[in-house]
Amino acid sequence: MGVRRDAGSAIVDFVLVGGLLVVMFVAVVQLALVQHVRNTCIDAAAEGARYAAQVGRDPADGAARTAELLRQSLAPSYAQDVTARQVDAGGLALVEVTVRAPVPLVGLLGPGGVLELQGHAPVEGP
Repeated sequence: MGVRRDAGSAIVDFVLVGGLLVVMFVAVVQLALVQHVRNTCIDAAAEGARYAAQVGRDPADGAARTAELLRQSLAPSYAQDVTARQVDAGGLALVEVTVRAPVPLVGLLGPGGVLELQGHAPVEGP
């Protein structure tokens, strides 16, 4: 009689554990995507700051360069809020590029302006 009560429980266990493993796997992949988006935005901001810091360039050039890099590497929605300005850090002139981007919650879709990332570069002199 004890054998018949356990009949079919392996199928239920498999479905429950399998479902949990799928959810865990998708969560890890989504976390990796969030980290990829964050690192790509930081890299684009730093590259835009270096571009704007060159002799003969201004911060608007760096913002445009950053927006173009974000459009090419992620999606156009990530390049909508890019700003650049020249700042003074202890007597050193720096170009600061700021990217405000959405946090990807499902794939690359998510609420906008949640990530605020910056890149800096020292301004080159003539």
